[in-house]
Amino acid sequence: MLEIQNRLTIKQDLISEIEELKRSNSTLIDAPVTDLEIQPRKVQLIETLTQALEKLSPFPRPLLYGSNLLDGAWLLQYSTAREIRSLKRLPLGFLVGKIYQIIDISHASFENKAWVQHNSGLFSGYVRITATFEPSKQEDDQLPNQKININFKQRFLGINQILGIKSSLFDPIKVVEAKNPPDRIPSLNITYIDGTMRIGRGGDGSLFILTRV
Repeated sequence: MLEIQNRLTIKQDLISEIEELKRSNSTLIDAPVTDLEIQPRKVQLIETLTQALEKLSPFPRPLLYGSNLLDGAWLLQYSTAREIRSLKRLPLGFLVGKIYQIIDISHASFENKAWVQHNSGLFSGYVRITATFEPSKQEDDQLPNQKININFKQRFLGINQILGIKSSLFDPIKVVEAKNPPDRIPSLNITYIDGTMRIGRGGDGSLFILTRV
């Protein structure tokens, strides 16, 4: 009982901290926060709270006992990943807004979708990446644990609203094959998951904190 209470308290502290940072740092409502936008002490605070929560994960083997929780749509709240940082510095006056990850367990696939808007308000659209995944198994452990290997498929760029009017003329405007790193397999460790929050660590150690929507 005490562990559950501790988990709920740490989780609420983490969410409150991120929400406060989003209010003071984000250009668009619900755009995720990155570590490059905030003071180092805040970065350390989020990391400390995250590590404390990871130690109290109700599903230490999420791919074996909590895989059903992965299914559905997730909203990115905070990240230290290079690809998320780059989205916060889009050229030509575009600003990133909400970033979603939609997971389909039955097809072992997911997509990342970032909504973007021009600072003039004249255009809005999205950047979308599709991928498949599979559990990564250690040689000495044949049961799924918490790590998945990722195979990126396609990258889409679309403009779906012009002058405030929905349009399919440039939706999508560009589709290319997504490139996987030539020297490694992209991976993600699911270090915490419950009914409303998910935490992941990329193969390079980058952090992703998401909430269910």
